[in-house]
Amino acid sequence: MIQSLAYIHPEAKIANNVVIEPFVTIYKNVVIGEGTWIGSNVTIMEGARIGKNCKIFPGAVISANPQDLKYKGEDTTCTIGDNTTIRECVTLNRGTALDKNETRIGNNCLLMAYVHVAHDCVVGNNVILANSVQLAGHITIDDHVYIAGTVAVNQFVSIGAHAMISGGSLVRKDVPPYVKAGREPLSYVGINSVGLRRRGFSDEKINEIQDIYRTIFLRKYNITQAIDIIEAEVRPTEERDEIINFIRNSNRGIMKGFLQ
Repeated sequence: MIQSLAYIHPEAKIANNVVIEPFVTIYKNVVIGEGTWIGSNVTIMEGARIGKNCKIFPGAVISANPQDLKYKGEDTTCTIGDNTTIRECVTLNRGTALDKNETRIGNNCLLMAYVHVAHDCVVGNNVILANSVQLAGHITIDDHVYIAGTVAVNQFVSIGAHAMISGGSLVRKDVPPYVKAGREPLSYVGINSVGLRRRGFSDEKINEIQDIYRTIFLRKYNITQAIDIIEAEVRPTEERDEIINFIRNSNRGIMKGFLQ
């Protein structure tokens, strides 16, 4: 299962049924789970923790040193969950001791060609990052997010679960859960109703989420007023509370409302 033209450091821990193609380089302090396929010319550097049944395509570089001048060579990691696909020429940097000590990609993710994920990012489960998405450091992306091609995300941004961001966008502010975001500057363009239906959300639940965001983005309240009205008038649900907590905990502030 391991080609003779691959180089694997003797201290790397490779599970059963891992396929490693020619010209792969694997450094020490690397762990690779069973059933994973590593394509040719992949470089896996110190601190990589790769789960089961992953696919890593040619040219990817996993767990490289952070592109951060404050990084001093400390031991940190880059973790990839189970059943995740990393396409050609993706670059994933490991974490720094000044933040999380880890960069983490969840389970069942797809990172398309030329994606970059910088140090200390946390990407949830079932996330799709399309071609050439660029994530700066310290970004948090929750589960079931879809980011279209050539999107650039500023450092420290958070993106809520089930959000969808249109191609070519510049993401400078936090994007709340369940929404679609687009235009320049990035703004609310509706909720991700198609994605929510695919994941089993009822029409009643989708309408509830839509009403909440109408109050936040369309009725000309400021954010504080909108949150107060939602808490007073909308019965507590998991989705309502998730939206409220996301907005209240936003450090960068959330994106703009709908722009004509």
